[in-house]
Amino acid sequence: MDIVLRLERPEDYHVVEELTREAFWRCIRGFCDEHLLVHRIRKCPSFVPELDYVAEADGRIVGHIIYTKARIEEPSGKTHEVLTFGPLSVLPEFQNRGIGRALMMHTFEEARKLGYRAVVIFGHPDYYPRIGFRRASEFGITTADGSSFDAFMALPLYEGALDGIQGRFFIDPVFESLDENDVLEFDRNFPPKERYVPVPISVLMDRLEADARKAMEGTGCTYIDELTHRSERDISSIPGMDEKSADIVR
Repeated sequence: MDIVLRLERPEDYHVVEELTREAFWRCIRGFCDEHLLVHRIRKCPSFVPELDYVAEADGRIVGHIIYTKARIEEPSGKTHEVLTFGPLSVLPEFQNRGIGRALMMHTFEEARKLGYRAVVIFGHPDYYPRIGFRRASEFGITTADGSSFDAFMALPLYEGALDGIQGRFFIDPVFESLDENDVLEFDRNFPPKERYVPVPISVLMDRLEADARKAMEGTGCTYIDELTHRSERDISSIPGMDEKSADIVR
């Protein structure tokens, strides 16, 4: 399968939004808002059109990546511009074929050429380190509220890009502006889909020993899907979670 990467064009917008909807439909909230997020990002001052790429297979758009400018703010108030990407979307039937990776690697190189220093993301903590991401805390970077966790990661785009830079990471407010009613209204522009019903955590609990069940109850997870966003290291380190139980959870 030959994949062609190119910049998104205005005539691609609706197709890309529908693609994004398909890619994120299996969401524990019962609805996805990522397609509306893509729609709104394009209108934001932080949007980086030079890094707005689609992936085509046989002339069909099957993947997409979109970037916004973000910043790291030091305690002194000094700021450093960085990038964040997302949503990164690949049609379900084309996932696990390296398309998302190709979009990332290509745009990382383009971002480097444009003079950007780093990419900071919230993503799956077992996948993105394979691309080169490391825990943001290793660079002295925290979230806006001062938190740090496995899924919060950074990638310097060149040697020493984050040296001497420590502080809090801030993204565009557009990521916090999505209201369910707005999403449902926007969703009328697309073919009807049955809401995804997530699998309750009780299905997993029945397979665990008593100590592991108690450990899982302490996570506060309601659905199995919530565990897919946690690293293997994070799951294995839960008090009461032995190796056998951790394997079942994985």
